[in-house]
Amino acid sequence: MSSTDLTSLTIAEIRDGLSNKAFSATELTKAYLASMEAARSLNAYIVETPEQALSMAAASDERLAKGEAKALEGVPIGVKDLFATEGVHTQAASHILDKFKPTYESTVTANLWNDGAVMLGKLNMDEFAMGSSNETSYYGPVVNPWRREGSNAPLVPGGSSGGSAAAVAARLCAGATATDTGGSIRQPAAFTGTVGIKPTYGRCSRWGTVAFASSLDQAGPIARTVRDAAILLKSMASVDAKDTTSVDVPVGDYEGAVGQSVKGLRIGIPREYRLDGMSAEIDALWQQGIAWLKEAGAEIVDISLPHTKYALPAYYIVAPAEASSNLARYDGVRYGLRVPGEDIASMYENTRSAGFGREVKRRILIGTYVLSAGYYDAYYVRAQRIRTLIKRDFDLAFAAGVDAVLTPATPSAAFGLEEMALASPVEMYLNDVFTVTVNMAGLPGLAVPAGLDKSKLPLGLQLIGRPFEEETLFRLGQVIEDAAGTFTPSKWW
Repeated sequence: MSSTDLTSLTIAEIRDGLSNKAFSATELTKAYLASMEAARSLNAYIVETPEQALSMAAASDERLAKGEAKALEGVPIGVKDLFATEGVHTQAASHILDKFKPTYESTVTANLWNDGAVMLGKLNMDEFAMGSSNETSYYGPVVNPWRREGSNAPLVPGGSSGGSAAAVAARLCAGATATDTGGSIRQPAAFTGTVGIKPTYGRCSRWGTVAFASSLDQAGPIARTVRDAAILLKSMASVDAKDTTSVDVPVGDYEGAVGQSVKGLRIGIPREYRLDGMSAEIDALWQQGIAWLKEAGAEIVDISLPHTKYALPAYYIVAPAEASSNLARYDGVRYGLRVPGEDIASMYENTRSAGFGREVKRRILIGTYVLSAGYYDAYYVRAQRIRTLIKRDFDLAFAAGVDAVLTPATPSAAFGLEEMALASPVEMYLNDVFTVTVNMAGLPGLAVPAGLDKSKLPLGLQLIGRPFEEETLFRLGQVIEDAAGTFTPSKWW
């Protein structure tokens, strides 16, 4: 098989091909390394690890020859720069963690390597996962492999997991790890025509993952198909004694759920998600998704999630508050960047001023403000109360018999690089309007490509499920994928 043929295979097809000895893990890895080298203009990878990848692939070939293949044997994976990888660059795309190479491995990546996956490198992202366009990275923006029809203008891949989504869409890895704090898996997946799932909070360990907002962050995969996302999540998910927020609930048979009937499932359509000024294309896509699920035998019911309108402002109080606390540890003393000063206080100031980017500084300032004396009750406590009400809205819908909720994933298709440069931060934050409720309530959410807009850019739909019932989302997601098909950008890079 040619390199292009190899990199076009899904994870499920890779598994079959390696099992049938149609190609080796080493041949597959070399094909991906060649694709990565040819696509550096996308800036999807911060660091490539070819020697490590080939060593891991050789080990996979040995296990395959012995008939000892594991669940992800020989599958080439890209790792978001937020996950600690032992001895390999881990900087959360920030200057303040300059030259940091951890002496330990995150639980999620350790799970993947234990299942035989091959690491291709560390993927670009918004700095400390703060952004919706992958333009806040210290290493420069990622370029979306998609282009508007008839235009060469570069587009953003979404954020913060923009490197993960772009690499999967451009065939620079078979799948990728990602994280989602307010939509950072689902929004870039929708912008790049890929599948992304944010699992239930506590489903994947957060140990060894650089923290943004600890009560919201959750790891998950980005892949090309619903089945591939299910395969990856099975390996990533686990209970972990090192993470006190990890939940001891058995990991489901996610791949086994793909293709199961959805007949009789009740799908909620929340009226509050039909926003004023919603794009006609997004609304039409939503209606098409409703029709597909109905045709597959699901029952469609109108529901109300009345506190949805407060989700975005509440999120942008809770998340920065937790970020200001988490990022206080980066001070130039123990690791990363250090900018000298006249005394310890000025060294702190100099280091943090030079090390953090503009968006990270903005969120630290907001977070420090809402946690300060006199404002804590007025902002942070009130936002947490709203968060409880948002979760209760979903609880009531599920208690009334709703099995999942269908909504748009994003308010638009991908926008241009620097298009939001002169906009207010709030306009950028509005990209998360459909996704933040899921994080505030700790629920699982799946983004599935469902069509193209008038410029031939991908658009996605979002499925929101009950806690720890990701299997239901994979069942429903497969219905949408079967109806809509899969989407691949035309190669221009």
